[in-house]
Amino acid sequence: MKKTTDPPVGEEFAALCDRAWDVLVPARASYLADVSPHYDEVLHEVAQRTEHTGSLGKTDIAALVVWKRLSAQTRWVTDLMSMPDTHVRAVTERAVTAVRNTTVSRSEAARTGRGIIAELPGFHSGDALASAILTAAAPTRMAVYDRRVQHALDTLGLTLTPAPGRYGRYLQLLDDLLHHGRAHADGWSPRDIDTALYWTGATPTIQQAPDQHKRTPVL
Repeated sequence: MKKTTDPPVGEEFAALCDRAWDVLVPARASYLADVSPHYDEVLHEVAQRTEHTGSLGKTDIAALVVWKRLSAQTRWVTDLMSMPDTHVRAVTERAVTAVRNTTVSRSEAARTGRGIIAELPGFHSGDALASAILTAAAPTRMAVYDRRVQHALDTLGLTLTPAPGRYGRYLQLLDDLLHHGRAHADGWSPRDIDTALYWTGATPTIQQAPDQHKRTPVL
């Protein structure tokens, strides 16, 4: 007997994807209309530096903490700042190489990169900041995950459990959405989907006029 917690398969999953795209397309349009085009400049600048250096240092991670609007008054920040930057870069260089590896699937690359990042303080659990680092490392392949993305997935009936390996499964889910949404997703990247999911999770009434829910995003 099929359990109610089992993920949908086949035609059932395809139907879920179709319904999801009916939400994601207008959500992405609302996101682009309401969020300042300058908001992601920090992410883009970190990504550009990473493209040249092949790694992220403590300054890059600190910039992404601000971009994600996370608290820096935590023990893991102290532990990370106490590490030599050369060590941080040695770890992130391996993660960058992993997520840029096009000889494996996107989900496998994500899973490997996430496992490497877990070697740093503060990255053993939770995928929000880790996903931002991996997205800066491979902007066209990876995507950002946070609690609002999770809320949107739950609302859309798309299963993503918190079990170990969640980030890899998240990228597989985005790939599945792209596969089933070819009529909607022409030119979309995983990052485009994550912003649409974020806006869906942050703004339940996305159908209302943009000036009625304009806000600064908390990614």
